[in-house]
Amino acid sequence: MPLKTDHEDAVLVGSAEAADRQADRYGWRVLSVTALGVMLCFVNASTLNVVLPVVSHDLGSSSAQASWILLSYMLVTTALIPVCGRLADLFGRRRLYMGGLALLTGASVGCGLAPDTAWLLLFRCLQAVGAAAVITNTTALLTDAFSSRTLAFGLGLNSTLSATAQSFGPMLGGAVVSTLGWRAIFLLNLPLGLYALHRAHRTLKDVLPRQNEPFDVRGALLSMMALSGLVYGLSMAGPKGWSSPHCWLALALSVLCFSVFVAAQRRTRHPLIDLGLFADRERATAYACVLLICMAQTSSVLLVALVLQGVQGANAFHAGLSVAPVPVGMMLASPVAGRLMGRFSSLHLSATGLLFVMVGLCWLVWQLHAEVHTAMLGVGLLAIGLGTGLFLTANNSGIMGGVQAQRRGVANAIRSTLQNAGLVLGAALAMSIAIAGLAPDVQRAVYDGRLDQTTPEDVLQFLTGCRWAFAVLAALCLAGIGLCLSTHLACRRRGPSAATASIATPRHLTPPKRSKP
Repeated sequence: MPLKTDHEDAVLVGSAEAADRQADRYGWRVLSVTALGVMLCFVNASTLNVVLPVVSHDLGSSSAQASWILLSYMLVTTALIPVCGRLADLFGRRRLYMGGLALLTGASVGCGLAPDTAWLLLFRCLQAVGAAAVITNTTALLTDAFSSRTLAFGLGLNSTLSATAQSFGPMLGGAVVSTLGWRAIFLLNLPLGLYALHRAHRTLKDVLPRQNEPFDVRGALLSMMALSGLVYGLSMAGPKGWSSPHCWLALALSVLCFSVFVAAQRRTRHPLIDLGLFADRERATAYACVLLICMAQTSSVLLVALVLQGVQGANAFHAGLSVAPVPVGMMLASPVAGRLMGRFSSLHLSATGLLFVMVGLCWLVWQLHAEVHTAMLGVGLLAIGLGTGLFLTANNSGIMGGVQAQRRGVANAIRSTLQNAGLVLGAALAMSIAIAGLAPDVQRAVYDGRLDQTTPEDVLQFLTGCRWAFAVLAALCLAGIGLCLSTHLACRRRGPSAATASIATPRHLTPPKRSKP
């Protein structure tokens, strides 16, 4: 058999590089398309953080209904992200992405025309189903499009876009509701969604689905029940009290379903979530910390907006501008974090980001009172934004480091699931702590933005609850810092090669053994 010459090797290398360049050109076109869908999904997730009092007052919602107007979208999206990821593998990513985008757009019109709270909740859930399909398939489409050498950068940029859109949502929502009304927030999705669908139809290529792999129905049901039970238990702790049996039964059901889910995922050949990615301690730490920081970031924006509108009588536009330091801080910190990545480990930068967020939350605990100036709150929010921007860049590197090319999409999908879980769990936990002990009519006044019409004692009790919520979230950030530092020390003792060596490859990705000739 003749040996290959140096010229033939050079030709093969050149053709491979040309193929990578062609793939990357298509990858950037795909990213320009999926960015539109990602922005629609995450802006819709966070706009109500500021305009919820306006919506609740206009529709006459109870306190429980108002909380679920906020939580339903995030809960359904988070629960369905892993499910939609597997469905995309089975039925085609382009088809499911465009179907999700169409459902998100149509349900947005339904939200804008909803006559009462029940209809709004229904269309918010339908919005969330579409958003889950878009978010999950964004990762899958980018993984298919980019070459292995630029895939991590493309996924990191997608993560930054989603976090930025989620942070700018409250400011955009406040501006729209003050000029056009709260229904325009949803109705404006129609032209944007139609344009995104047009771009997707013209740009995205279809990838043949893997129809020989079964869908893990049991895993999907268990994961949805575990998350739903956890969110329901946390959200009911505020209105009914932490001693309520409804609260503890829901939390116990969540723990049981989660335990059974993990055990089932370890045994199945085609799992809903690849638990092998948690085998590396550094990656598992990165996953845990992204959950913690998203809980803190979204809750701080929500509580500050409610205080400004309910206690100080600010309108939605002013409240939206007041929380702008969070996205501004993220935009300032993200490029700085990218430059620091070559000098410091991802765990060091993640711990530093969590420290900034913790300091910002402690500042809010110290400064929050009925007459607090917006600028003083902005200092704490800016620290939270700087910490979040620094953290997310480093965290993405920690998650993607050492992952095989064919598993990067799965690794990033798990990060998206935990990021969304942090949003919904943080909102549920913070609101439960903030309104705990308040009378039902006072709780409704909180959601309606009319707390200034209650007694000074009620206002003081709500502000005290907010300070406790900030303190609990700061404690979670402190736990994340300790986790990062302990993991860094453990990885140093094991050596630099331990991380990649500990990543377990799932059975369906393990190549068959070749027989000796």
